[in-house]
Amino acid sequence: MADFHEKFDKAYADKSLAELLAAPVDAIKGVSEGDAEKLKAAFNIKTVKDLGTNKFFLWAQAAVVLGS
Repeated sequence: MADFHEKFDKAYADKSLAELLAAPVDAIKGVSEGDAEKLKAAFNIKTVKDLGTNKFFLWAQAAVVLGS
């Protein structure tokens, strides 16, 4: 879990898990503001929690697990 914060931009290095979940999607390294806007427009995803709990992404993850 120590490496978990490395997945986020430096501005979020000292944030709690609750703060990370409430952070905008572009707080994740590699996700741009433009990417975040597209996720919001397509799936109404605004936060890291929204991304992690989106039913379409969860269904895709389940398919990967079942197909492995």
